[in-house]
Amino acid sequence: MAGMGSYLKKHTEALVKDVGIELACKLTGKSKATLGRYYSDAEEHADRFMPVDAVAALEAASSYPHVTSALAELKGITLSYNDAPSNKDREGGVNSDVIQLAQRFAMLMSEYNQSIEDGIITVNEAKRLLRETVQLQRVLLDMKIHLEEETT
Repeated sequence: MAGMGSYLKKHTEALVKDVGIELACKLTGKSKATLGRYYSDAEEHADRFMPVDAVAALEAASSYPHVTSALAELKGITLSYNDAPSNKDREGGVNSDVIQLAQRFAMLMSEYNQSIEDGIITVNEAKRLLRETVQLQRVLLDMKIHLEEETT
């Protein structure tokens, strides 16, 4: 549970930071201190996790479902977006997705190359790699949606 808890806390922190702390407080009705406890690595907060209704409220306002995705990954499940109205605003199709995919992968490899140069990946480097990985995942999800549209 220790590793899983730490993993969830990191994604909870990413969710709060994605939305912004002020808006997160407003949406959840929680204070900054309470939200901070949900993703704190401190031993006294090890058993504190954000309630699911707060996660849902924040993920509705976020650019990505950080905690939901983390829970799915822990269970070995792959998520995909199935929200047709938001997809209608996305321009392009599979061809542009392939180009974006190649660009994002190149950016991820560039970040990785810079990070591993000294043989150690620091916390900040890992965060940059994680951001690039999330961006790559978003492109793959867009591509999946476009492919599903073309096959139906």
